[in-house]
Amino acid sequence: MPKRKAAIAVGGVAALGAAALLLPNAMASQDKDATAAAGTAKTLKATDASTLSAQLQKQLGTAFAGAYYENGKQQLVVNVARGDQNAMARAQQAGAAVREVDNSTTELKAAAATLKTKATIPGTAWAVDPRTNKVVVSADSTVTGAKWDRLESTVDGLGANMATLRKSSGTFKTFVSGGDAIFSQVEGGNVRCSLGFNVTASDGSPAFLTAGHCGVAAKEWSDSQTGQPIATVDQANFPGDGDFSLVKYDDPATQAPSEVNAGNGQTVPITQAVDATVGSTVFRMGSTTGLHNGQVTGLDATVNFQSETDPNGVDTVTGLIQTNVCAEPGDSGGSLFTQDGGAVGLTSGGSGDCTSGGETFFQPVTTALAATGATLGDGGQAGAGDQAGDDQGAGDQAGAGDEAGAGDQAGGDEVGGSADPSAAAGDQGAGDGAAGDQAADDQGAAQSGTAQHHTSRHHHSSGN
Repeated sequence: MPKRKAAIAVGGVAALGAAALLLPNAMASQDKDATAAAGTAKTLKATDASTLSAQLQKQLGTAFAGAYYENGKQQLVVNVARGDQNAMARAQQAGAAVREVDNSTTELKAAAATLKTKATIPGTAWAVDPRTNKVVVSADSTVTGAKWDRLESTVDGLGANMATLRKSSGTFKTFVSGGDAIFSQVEGGNVRCSLGFNVTASDGSPAFLTAGHCGVAAKEWSDSQTGQPIATVDQANFPGDGDFSLVKYDDPATQAPSEVNAGNGQTVPITQAVDATVGSTVFRMGSTTGLHNGQVTGLDATVNFQSETDPNGVDTVTGLIQTNVCAEPGDSGGSLFTQDGGAVGLTSGGSGDCTSGGETFFQPVTTALAATGATLGDGGQAGAGDQAGDDQGAGDQAGAGDEAGAGDQAGGDEVGGSADPSAAAGDQGAGDGAAGDQAADDQGAAQSGTAQHHTSRHHHSSGN
């Protein structure tokens, strides 16, 4: 397998130069209303804030009630259960801004458990929002009548200070497709997904990560719609505690570097797997819609997808990252990453589109690696926080226009344009427009659109 093909298997994280252009306008801070006691809070890069958050979660134990990153101030805000002055002091000494909250992590998890027991309804999702210190419950357009009454009653029963219920205009689905398209021929047509990140399997063989619902849908995968298979699913997890697959290249000599294609012949190294932090800016590359950015809005999210095999069933997935980054069918399995080259997640599903906006859920890369025993690239996996991030880094790369994007699809010649749901950027050549032209319009409407598995049907090419 040529190195060129292996390189695109990392997920086609394109146009980091354009990504840098997005940053000044991207996601006006949602933290302006945060009431954190700044004290001696340190100025931190997002990846360093993630490291500090993980450390404080271990140190504070049950007093820790979540954390989020303030982009504007570049500070980590840590929630501490009310009355625990010792925990507050420890968090402040560590360099975090601290605020007292009423709901502990234990109480929030108990609320989520109640929702799981009483309100596992297709078209619903919930995640903890540390900014509001509540569980945010979402219901899509299919949740009506008795289902809505049941959900509303369950949320009301949790108490006004524990949970918030909101309505989404779309429907929650998986988005099979992704950063660079991969294909499998199955009964009824072709399945199209996206590669996430190149990894090394536990036996030392080259492999890549993608969405679990892709691995469940098909066993063998090709890099073109009509081509021969080049990789075979080794492990697949969906639904349940995650949405991830480990797919091994059939040729053990395949070169699978831990890097992403940035266009114009440039590549960006993926140096570590990082945990998501609420409030931090992230980028998603998808074969349908190209490059889009936004913020992490919730962690440990539960999503109840309508089953695609049982009209009366529900596919519940837990442990996901919730974001206000848009995505569309064709983006499943694609890369969620930080500007400095940290691997964050794999596209699972969501709602909306990249014209009106939407919300998307991602499988954390850190847990996918732990579950499969794989390591990033040639084994150089760094766990979250193992090395400090550099928020400038990849932003200096150029070449957004030359990367695979939705350019030749219905969305027009720009990365991130509206595209045919069955299209993936890898199929188009390079979109001619810069992702920077997309501006911050991609972030806003996190609630609108259709929540879906980003799975679609189509064909993939390198875009190089």
